[in-house]
Amino acid sequence: VQAPCARSFSRGLTFAGSQRFAAVWTGDNMAEWGHLRASIQMCLALSVAGISFCGADVGGFFGNPEGDLFARWYQTAAFQPFFRSHAHIDTKRREPWLFPEDVRLVIRDAIRHRYRLLPLWYTLFYEHEQHGLPVMRPLLAQYPRDAEAFAIDDQFLIGDRLLVAPVLEAKPAGDKRQVYFPVHENGQGDWWYDCDTYQKHTAAGVVGIPVDAYKVPVFQRGGTIVPRKERIRRASTLMIHDPYTLVVALNREGTATGTLYLDDETSYEYRRGQYLYLQFEYRDGVLSSRKIDTTATFPTKSWLERVVFVGLAKQPTTVTLHRASSDDATPLELVREGAAPGVAVVRKPGVVMSEPWSIKLQF
Repeated sequence: VQAPCARSFSRGLTFAGSQRFAAVWTGDNMAEWGHLRASIQMCLALSVAGISFCGADVGGFFGNPEGDLFARWYQTAAFQPFFRSHAHIDTKRREPWLFPEDVRLVIRDAIRHRYRLLPLWYTLFYEHEQHGLPVMRPLLAQYPRDAEAFAIDDQFLIGDRLLVAPVLEAKPAGDKRQVYFPVHENGQGDWWYDCDTYQKHTAAGVVGIPVDAYKVPVFQRGGTIVPRKERIRRASTLMIHDPYTLVVALNREGTATGTLYLDDETSYEYRRGQYLYLQFEYRDGVLSSRKIDTTATFPTKSWLERVVFVGLAKQPTTVTLHRASSDDATPLELVREGAAPGVAVVRKPGVVMSEPWSIKLQF
């Protein structure tokens, strides 16, 4: 039973204007590696045609996928807009817990990646509604002068922030996934950071990325700030008040920007100004947050739990929090994380997301 004035969810076939009302799936596919690859091609085609809420039946609608195909399909679909496992009534049962433990654990890891990035997905869909830009994008949408990127349809972008290159074969040659890092008109590429290790990639062109059963090559573009929620929950409805982590990935100029949209996730009150649309910016050692739409408001309980800075030229010595409501500077805990150079983590700023604030790094 749907609550009064609650948003509905519907899935439908593709027709002119359907992007306004329903998610779209790519049709009744097969449990084959070729159809896994085709799911990316079809979603990219739908996206540039204006239908961003698209996805394929995970594992294939017809047939019975082997464990390695099923796991890789979960890993791929977790980074596509519409994420759903679905099959014909005559196929074998394929709930993840019915597979061997090694497959089950990989699928669990893929699902956790999906949930972790829900704040990014929610923000990108709000911006899609406002401006029409695709949520899932081919490389050519962001790099229109890179001729090498035109024909690439086995990797894709999530907004302008993440590059995803799923493993689409049972045994990648040399246990590596060949990833293409695109270039701008001036021949220079962006910096890209591995989302698992924060290793920085500065060279454009094809790079072989080592992969194992768990690894999905996903990279955050330098110059962006990505919001995440990292508490493990049983459902997304239990995450609404969870704290945020911000990953601040610096570009060559040492700057980064990002956005975050949040509301009650259920009603239409956002149409009456009950939401927050925030702008994050890092420049000259200061990370700041402010409202983009100052007329909107939302009484969120979510707060900032961590900030991960990647790509720093040197390690900060101290960090302080500055609130708009106070002249005091609050010292924050600073820790070093992982083996990748240029990474620093600020723990528990504790500021509510609706409040303007800034975090200053001293070097």
